[in-house]
Amino acid sequence: MKHDYHHLLHVKEQTKSKRTLWITLYLTFFFTLVEIAGGLLSGSLALLSDSAHMISDVIALALSMVAIYMATKPPNSRFTFGYLRFEIIAALLNGLALAVISVGIFIEGIRRFIHQPEVDFPVMLTISAIGLLVNIVLTVVLSRSMKEEDNLNVRSALWHFIGDLLSSIGVIISALLIYVTGYYWFDPLISIVIGAIICIGGIRIIRESYLVLMESVPAPFDLEAIRQDIFKVEGVEDVHEMHFWAISTEHYSLTAHVFVSSSIQPLCVILAINEMLKERYGIEHSTIQTEHATIHPHGEYGRQFLKERGLPSENPICGC
Repeated sequence: MKHDYHHLLHVKEQTKSKRTLWITLYLTFFFTLVEIAGGLLSGSLALLSDSAHMISDVIALALSMVAIYMATKPPNSRFTFGYLRFEIIAALLNGLALAVISVGIFIEGIRRFIHQPEVDFPVMLTISAIGLLVNIVLTVVLSRSMKEEDNLNVRSALWHFIGDLLSSIGVIISALLIYVTGYYWFDPLISIVIGAIICIGGIRIIRESYLVLMESVPAPFDLEAIRQDIFKVEGVEDVHEMHFWAISTEHYSLTAHVFVSSSIQPLCVILAINEMLKERYGIEHSTIQTEHATIHPHGEYGRQFLKERGLPSENPICGC
């Protein structure tokens, strides 16, 4: 039974996210085909850049779906944390895709500033208007899903659609400016602005993914504050070798070594620390190792600890 519960700690069921991603995947794939055709017919870079981003959305959604299904697989003797971390890998790949797409848009935008092709205004405006409606629906659907199940992987997919939404707005503005002024350079200008926004979103996702993969302390938490709260538990004399990281979104692990008083039962200390971490911080996966400075001195650290408290360095239990 304990073995089964351990598996539950490293499995992530995301029913809402799964259903939402399937819906958005179908709609995105269909509209991508429509937008590619419209971009080729109209000759609009803004429309083609938007369709290129839509292609990346299809890939991003497919990758997100794989990550969600991987997260439901239980741990095994090789992957002891299960497959939760694949969510972060998928988010990183999606972030990199956003950055690469934005660079491509910049390059093509500069090229079209130099050689400005004519744009078919009616086709450009019609396709972009349809795209705006589709992207509004998809962005709202994914946003609502995020409120119920926070997930960096789904958040990276959401950034793709936020980029698409802004792209659609940008294409419409570009079409109207071209119609009113007759200046075709508005098309590459708007495209470069869209590319910059997409790039910002990609960099954010890359940064968050990088921090998780580097096992940094999760952003909402203050490691020193947690250390002080552990130190306040009765019987705890020192906290060291402390590590706190995220396996995936909202799945945290913490390990710590604590010197405990020889006058108190170590199991009581462990229980008190685990309860405090769960109630105050929502950390359910913690590993606490209780020690005595004369038995597990950790070299100079333990000797300094004993010296500051004026305690003997001999082991009080075995006399060594």
